[in-house]
Amino acid sequence: MSLDTLKDFLEPINQALLSNDEGYKETQLGYHILQHDQALPDLATADLVLVGCSELRGMGQQFTDTSAPDAIRSALYQLFYWHTEVVVADLGNIKTGATLQDSYAAVQMVVNELLQAGKKVLIMGGSHDMTLAQYQAYAHQEQIIDAVGVDARIDLNMDSREPADQFLADLFTALPNYLRHYTHIGFQSYFMHPNMLETIDNLGFDCFRVGKVKEAIEEMEPAIRNSQLFSFDLAAIQHAHAPANRISPNGFNGEEACTLMQYAGMSKTCTSIGVYGYLPQQDEHGMSALQQAHMIWYVLDGIHRGKQEADLDNRQAFNEFNLAFAEVETVFLQNKRTGRWWVQLPDGPFIACTYQDYLIACNNDIPERWLRAVERS
Repeated sequence: MSLDTLKDFLEPINQALLSNDEGYKETQLGYHILQHDQALPDLATADLVLVGCSELRGMGQQFTDTSAPDAIRSALYQLFYWHTEVVVADLGNIKTGATLQDSYAAVQMVVNELLQAGKKVLIMGGSHDMTLAQYQAYAHQEQIIDAVGVDARIDLNMDSREPADQFLADLFTALPNYLRHYTHIGFQSYFMHPNMLETIDNLGFDCFRVGKVKEAIEEMEPAIRNSQLFSFDLAAIQHAHAPANRISPNGFNGEEACTLMQYAGMSKTCTSIGVYGYLPQQDEHGMSALQQAHMIWYVLDGIHRGKQEADLDNRQAFNEFNLAFAEVETVFLQNKRTGRWWVQLPDGPFIACTYQDYLIACNNDIPERWLRAVERS
């Protein structure tokens, strides 16, 4: 399959419907986004490609509801256009399959083609189990990846019949498996069986409680920077900030959700982002759609910031610190322009880290992030 044949899997955008027949001003995003109307846009210069997904059967909804991605899209297109050097394309909505498995296959094929074309993809709408299709695009290419999930719950509930509640089991146990590492951000303890956290730890994966993340959200940036796949469930956001989330009154606020999405935009390795779990019929005044539109706007902001990041090979752009801790010699790099940090593993490659990791090493202690990365390598 090629990018040209993607059109068979996609429904074009109806800009007149999105804008209430008013069109968009030159100052708005909707005026500048390359859109699939009659034909697919040229993606040659696109920094981010948007695709909508309407498949909600994985969370027990009827598949006939196709309004989720368009509700987000409508709010996004109205936002002001700030990032003139970030090119965004919108391919419309992936057609819903006759079965849930058909929809998985369609999402996988579309994301796979876009990844092979070297594009950063953002999927909006759909239930959280669409993360599985997102992952399968990498598996199809036999690419070993790190994944990050943001959710109030860890979707390993095998007592539920809904795929959205248990899809991580398939992600973790698929054979052959291309998941090197999984990081879960924002779980709420009262939703979790204590043994589940033990299971995650035994797998060597990382789990961060929402309160811990809120204390130092910048500590999540390296995990997201190191990832290829990023998946965000609307359930991670407080009901007050995303009224369509009726799972919990607690969680991240709107600004924190935008910050995590900005980190995904900044990452050069993070090539697919999914925003899932939105039920328009549960939204109030379109606030959840607008919240997700703001989150996507911050992905653009992250891409803009990421363009300022030098490649690690360009050592002139970095402050270099040679350290020895616990009888291990290593190198820390700090980007002179952005201030972001990297640390070298014993076998040579660098991973993203924080200034706090550097300070720990300066005290002759082993940074946990470095140690867990060494255990996985």
